[in-house]
Amino acid sequence: MSEFNLVRYPVMPLRDMVLFPGMIAPLVVGRKNSVRALEHAMEQHSLIFLVAQKEAGVDDPQAADLHRCGVLATVIQLLRLPDGTIKALVEGKRRAEVAAYIECSDFLRADLSEQPDTEAEHPDLPAYSRELRRAFADYIKISRQKIPSEITKVAAVMENPARLADLLCAHVQLPSGVKQELLETIALPDRLRRLIELLYREIELDELEKSIETKVRKRLADNQRNYYLGEKVKEIQQEMGHVPDDHSELQAALEKKNMPEAAREKALKELAKLKAMPPMSAESTVVRNYLDVLISLPWTEKSETKIDIEEAERILDQDHHGLKKTKERILEYLAVQAQVEKIRGPIICLVGPPGVGKTSICKSIAKAMNRKFVRISLGGMRDEAEIRGHRRTYIGAMPGKIIHAMQRAEVINPVFCLDEVDKMSVDFRGDPSAALLEVLDPEQNSAFNDHYLDLDYDLSEVFFIATANSLHSIPLPLQDRMEIIRLSGYTEEEKLRIAQEYLAPKQLERNGFAPDDIVFEEAAVLEIVRRYTREAGVRDLERTIASICRKVARDRLQKKEPERKYQLGSAAVSGYLGVPKHRYGLAEKEDETGLVTGLAWTEVGGELLQIETALMPGTGKLTITGKLGEVMQESAQAALACVRSRAERLGLDPGFYQKLDIHVHVPEGAIPKDGPSAGITMATSIVSALLKVPVDRQLAMTGEITLRGRVLPIGGLTEKLLAAKRGGISRVILPKENERDLEEVPTNVRTSLDIALVEHVDEVFSQALLLDKGEVLFHDQPLSAPIPAALITVPAGAVPVQRA
Repeated sequence: MSEFNLVRYPVMPLRDMVLFPGMIAPLVVGRKNSVRALEHAMEQHSLIFLVAQKEAGVDDPQAADLHRCGVLATVIQLLRLPDGTIKALVEGKRRAEVAAYIECSDFLRADLSEQPDTEAEHPDLPAYSRELRRAFADYIKISRQKIPSEITKVAAVMENPARLADLLCAHVQLPSGVKQELLETIALPDRLRRLIELLYREIELDELEKSIETKVRKRLADNQRNYYLGEKVKEIQQEMGHVPDDHSELQAALEKKNMPEAAREKALKELAKLKAMPPMSAESTVVRNYLDVLISLPWTEKSETKIDIEEAERILDQDHHGLKKTKERILEYLAVQAQVEKIRGPIICLVGPPGVGKTSICKSIAKAMNRKFVRISLGGMRDEAEIRGHRRTYIGAMPGKIIHAMQRAEVINPVFCLDEVDKMSVDFRGDPSAALLEVLDPEQNSAFNDHYLDLDYDLSEVFFIATANSLHSIPLPLQDRMEIIRLSGYTEEEKLRIAQEYLAPKQLERNGFAPDDIVFEEAAVLEIVRRYTREAGVRDLERTIASICRKVARDRLQKKEPERKYQLGSAAVSGYLGVPKHRYGLAEKEDETGLVTGLAWTEVGGELLQIETALMPGTGKLTITGKLGEVMQESAQAALACVRSRAERLGLDPGFYQKLDIHVHVPEGAIPKDGPSAGITMATSIVSALLKVPVDRQLAMTGEITLRGRVLPIGGLTEKLLAAKRGGISRVILPKENERDLEEVPTNVRTSLDIALVEHVDEVFSQALLLDKGEVLFHDQPLSAPIPAALITVPAGAVPVQRA
């Protein structure tokens, strides 16, 4: 292109429009630069360069936003509209190519060179022209576009191939990009050939669309219009080869999926059945859903377990304080797995009060093992089918929660948390805990059979962890399949550390504070622990810290001091939280007669249990109150029988019970209580009332009593000792047989309590009763002679039992 042939013209960009030579078109122009360019061309009687934008959405196009090839056009007429826009009538004259765009302050200009058609004398042009007229005539017949009849008549008689091509390009409905391509095609034979291809392609697409429409209409009734549109799109995609049909998709997915041979045979059989079904039948949806489940399940995929004992220990210690035994068990499992290729997935059950971190430690275990984590909540589950799924004969059948969770995990070796396993219930639909027996049995779960799948599924590599608050509501066969790890409540020292290192920073971040905006002193945390929360875990402690954070945030805004820092002591805690909810320290200020402190275990941790006895003149009636269970009432009767058998030794009148009514009461009467471990506590309370000797208020005790005065072991020792320490107790009496359980109690709890181990109730009386100086508790030797035969009555008809 020679620089001497360049001519400068004003430029007007066009949106979504390509003008061709010989084409007359009306334009509505609103952009200021385009209006100035039109006015300039009209005033100077000059041509104007009309060129299409590359992107129609650009409002202020620059040189880089415009194509390089356009049309020089004359402005036939300008009409200014009331809203400031201009309506122009323009006529394309000649093709032109841009040598350079010149950006001016008023409007864009360009140095252009005209581009005449090349190969205008090509010998094939007459043949191309005839074929183009024929294609255009066929296109008019099938086109939904209304083309003026004048254009058809002109095209039929036009001899100039270039004018014919430009005329048809202007009036055939084609995308703007394709029209720009035709405009830039300078070689006339190439332009004619390309236009003929486009016309025949449009004709073929229309015929194909009509064929698809005919096929679809045969399948559909008149009242299924919406479904018809969807089927039409599907047929279009199939004809174009973009999307395979559903059966091909399933076939490809099954071939790609790595699954056991039995599962593959079942899937292929179901796929063959699906292909033979009518697509509208209800059964086809059931089979399709079943195949989707088989494909989505992990059969062989597994995550690579990273065996790094030190790293795992670091993660467990970082996420949770304490829980030593649980962490040791996990690290032992990892150590074994590092030595063997495959180990059967262990079944662990974490049992402990709420808020001690049972569920969250499961997540930490998954993190430490580099495995996927899934969790299902069993609380309130009462239908066996929720575990094993429903058979496909039922409407709306689906797999059980175990299979659903494996779908979410996408691997066959996740860490699987069965939360609240003790909260399942039973009704007429079956017992879900019975369905768990197969899931949690390492000898059986390699072939777990879900009713929906009706196939064996391997759960042997899953690391199952169950959580529960208590064991008594878990059926014994289910307990037998799990390794029970008990989590005790936290001590004050542990709660202090957890609050300062974990809970307080977490709540400061959640409530929009910087780490140093609120500093909780040790005294403040201890005040919250002792007087505002009474729990084994730390949930209520975290909620209380969050409550203080909210109150501080409000205080900041009210005082308009958004940057103020707070240092909270025990007095500040009382100011924010109000009156303490609980009393800290000993329940009684003085040593009382007939009042003894016992130790009780509940699902939310250990508690102190006050037991009191009152004596009144009467006829030997025993009254027991305090909403006590059957076992605890029998324990009170056994305690009284034991005291009566030792009356002479204690210096009591053997017939005292005939002259007195004895009332044993356990306060907090609205709370149900049961269990045998208050036996020695009740016996001590009765003896104290009878002898009028006070009991040490700093002493607590727990133990089951027999009629002969033996002290039997109890459960929940750690929780009970934690409750004693929390309540300010300094001395504790425990059964001798519980000595082995003291190893499980935190060292700082054991060392802070004076623990006495007893085997007989006489030792309990000696430890608990506060005698005056010189006073003697026992007045004779323990009973060793047999009971006189005259006191033994044998029911009529009874047969004596002989023992070897």
